[in-house]
Amino acid sequence: MPGVDERIALVTGASRGIGRATAELLASRGAKVMCAARSEQALADTGLDYVVADLGTAEGCEQAIRETENRLGPLDVLVCNHGIGSALERVIWEQDPKLWDETISINLSGPFHLSRLAVRGMVERGFGRLVYTSSVSGLVAEPTGSAYNSSKAGLLGLMRSVALDAGPHGVTANAVLPGWVRTEMAERSAEQEAKERNITTEKVWEERAALYPAGRVPTMQEVAEAIAFLASDESSGISGEAIRVSLGSVW
Repeated sequence: MPGVDERIALVTGASRGIGRATAELLASRGAKVMCAARSEQALADTGLDYVVADLGTAEGCEQAIRETENRLGPLDVLVCNHGIGSALERVIWEQDPKLWDETISINLSGPFHLSRLAVRGMVERGFGRLVYTSSVSGLVAEPTGSAYNSSKAGLLGLMRSVALDAGPHGVTANAVLPGWVRTEMAERSAEQEAKERNITTEKVWEERAALYPAGRVPTMQEVAEAIAFLASDESSGISGEAIRVSLGSVW
């Protein structure tokens, strides 16, 4: 079992989906976990320590790091998992600049601020694990998704920069790239696609499942397991890597 016992971890976007699955998995393996998101009720339902913060702002990121270290201790593991999806995006010439700004602020600027604040202490202590939830869309762009595609590709650049800057000091940085996973965010995109194509949401998910050799989409737990390994002591030889969790498919 990957070693995270007694490690102090901050997991963002932990109120639901992949983030919640990751937070619960790390906690089950002995980590001291702080969950961060905007929904207090959903965070409270996790039964774990939590902080309510807007991670699309520098102030919210500072709050999340400060609360974690004040309440649990020096941070060992940062899982940047929060984000918003692309259900409302349009082709580039019709794209709403406000949607672009919001997506970049939450999906990319937030992880930058969190990383900037967390890594200094990790470097001083000689240990750290950063894991970013990007997407296969960071490598293979999806149509009508300029903001999401760009934010997830940018996250890979951020991850690699952290890996290079902090690598000499016992700190690793990696990313997981899930394919379609049946999260609430992905459900919204499926509902939007179904509406536009006049088909059922289940038909959309059947088509998505057909993209994978296994005939199904990856699960939240499968993504969480990959994150938990990259957050562990045993992953010390892996840094700067973008690892797909997509059952052998580009999607």
